[in-house]
Amino acid sequence: MDLQQLANIIEAALLAAGKPLSLDKLLALFPDDARPERQDLRQALERIRESCEGRSFELKEVASGFRLQIRQDYAEWISRLWEERPPRYSRALLETLALIAYKQPITRAEIEEVRGVSVSSHIIKTLQERGWVRVVGHRDVPGRPALYATTREFLDYFNLKGLDELPSLAEIRDIETINAELDLEPPPGAVEEGSEGAEGDESMEAAGGEAGSDTARAEVVAAPAGDGTVPVTEPDQTA
Repeated sequence: MDLQQLANIIEAALLAAGKPLSLDKLLALFPDDARPERQDLRQALERIRESCEGRSFELKEVASGFRLQIRQDYAEWISRLWEERPPRYSRALLETLALIAYKQPITRAEIEEVRGVSVSSHIIKTLQERGWVRVVGHRDVPGRPALYATTREFLDYFNLKGLDELPSLAEIRDIETINAELDLEPPPGAVEEGSEGAEGDESMEAAGGEAGSDTARAEVVAAPAGDGTVPVTEPDQTA
């Protein structure tokens, strides 16, 4: 099988799958007696990547594998294909997610200690239902609190191959610090972090959908390199 035919087969599979495909899943498309080498597969993927140059879509490698996706430059127009509005996430939820990504594995009490306010059970439930966070074990202290870490789905959603691709701490500046430097007042109707309704009413839009979002990624701080999950010595058996 020549390289172009192999590239065509892989491209067709990526278009049909509608989700990232790993090298193993791509190799499984071929019978044993005609299975290409991994090196050939990567060469075919590189050819697909090159063929996408100058086009509206790209080949992107994320934590779960490879996928074809619309470039972020065209999100403004493509988003109008759907009447349903993109999901909106509160600042409290994004801060909680950022702390889990940066400090994982981390307990709920440790998140609350950093944020200075209690973490709503609804926020933890939402992150777990989205598949972005999971329980990976329990801290060996009284009460054995659950330890939370991010998942491959988290990386896929934010268009990341690994945690090392998250912005570094040096790249992130708190919006309140910026406002203070510019002598800006909070917008009318803004809810203070510790006030009633702060967990649900102060929301911000996470744009980009399945292809990820620069805006959403900017809310997440750096984390150690890895595949989105953090192994611990005591895996949770119920997660």
